[in-house]
Amino acid sequence: MNATDKKKFRAEAHTLKPVVIVGQSGLTGAVLAEIDLALNSHELIKVKIRAERDERKQITEKICTDSGAELIQTIGQIAVIYRLNPNK
Repeated sequence: MNATDKKKFRAEAHTLKPVVIVGQSGLTGAVLAEIDLALNSHELIKVKIRAERDERKQITEKICTDSGAELIQTIGQIAVIYRLNPNK
């Protein structure tokens, strides 16, 4: 994904609210399933990750690798991720 696409997605994500929250239990199978459903429905989502900075980075990387999504941006506890839905 090139810089122009990422810029466009950042602008689109500005008005979005987080659809999935990773809480105290961390990244569980159920949370990954919800992220997968949300990506199928919306393609571009925000995920709120309640953890320390280093742990947030690891969780974000795991979300992207497990779901096949691309990280657009992270700001604080919010990660914006995108995955193309070929059926749309």
